[in-house]
Amino acid sequence: MRASILVLGPMLARYGQATVSLPGGCAIGARPVDLHLKALEAMGATLDLRDGYVHATAPGGRLKGAVVEFPFVSVGATENALMAATLAKGTTVLKNAAREPEIVDLARCLRKMGAKIDGEGTSTITIEGTDRLGGATHQVVTDRIELGTYMLVPAICGGEVECIGGTLDLVGTFAEKLDAAGVSVTQTNRGLKVSRRNGRVQAVDVTTEPFPGFPTDLQAQMMALLCTAEGTSVLEERIFENRFMHAPELTRMGARIEVHGGTATVTGVDRLKGAPVMATDLRASVSLILAGLAAEGETVVSRVYHLDRGYERVEEKLRACGAHIERIQA
Repeated sequence: MRASILVLGPMLARYGQATVSLPGGCAIGARPVDLHLKALEAMGATLDLRDGYVHATAPGGRLKGAVVEFPFVSVGATENALMAATLAKGTTVLKNAAREPEIVDLARCLRKMGAKIDGEGTSTITIEGTDRLGGATHQVVTDRIELGTYMLVPAICGGEVECIGGTLDLVGTFAEKLDAAGVSVTQTNRGLKVSRRNGRVQAVDVTTEPFPGFPTDLQAQMMALLCTAEGTSVLEERIFENRFMHAPELTRMGARIEVHGGTATVTGVDRLKGAPVMATDLRASVSLILAGLAAEGETVVSRVYHLDRGYERVEEKLRACGAHIERIQA
């Protein structure tokens, strides 16, 4: 899993050494961990990559504060460097840091544990290293990608859904696109209430960007919605170069999609038709489920082993909203 690399920074900071496997994950394009490693090297780490593992040591058993400037925004590298810096000796400054809500939430948790952090949510984060961290109780922020995915269910199927725990600040740009497409998103005292306003949704153009832009992890699901929109939409993928693998599978269901490099042009059709399709990655999996909910007839999505990494009990939650969905044991 991609997230496995995130144990490197904390282990190195706490124990002065770590051996961690290089990660795998969905094949959606080049996803190197060089920014993670360069940040740790800037803090004094010595790294040896061999046999598929990162062997890391901190001279003298402790990392040192440093100025780390990322050449481009990386959520994972920001998280790794942030955690490592909490126990480093001196001050660390992370420049061009990721601004995602998950970064803010991580900083809040670390602060409860005794870390000295300032600037989370901006592009510059400053960490003053401490000698030790302590225990804390922390409620993790709502998963905004899971939230956005379930917001698309009434958009593509009709009806009204309230997503408990959702807030507009987590999905602002995404909610704006839904509004432009003709989907109402309203903040309640419990979460976000979502419903389609009138008839078919309207075509909108989407460009994926780092937060607070449109999330790349909602692009596949948004494409499923736009397959049934009135008009032609253009989706531009700027984060990962191989993230349209769901397009041919949606085409099998009757969608009209043309892909050229990092741009997909989607011309809406009146209705999708059920078909056997194959999931290629985590977000593609759920996009095909969304399309299947809106399609005539039966859709069978194979290779859903990707799905459970990002969606807990997805079929139970959708069935609770009236969906006809079940998991088939192969």
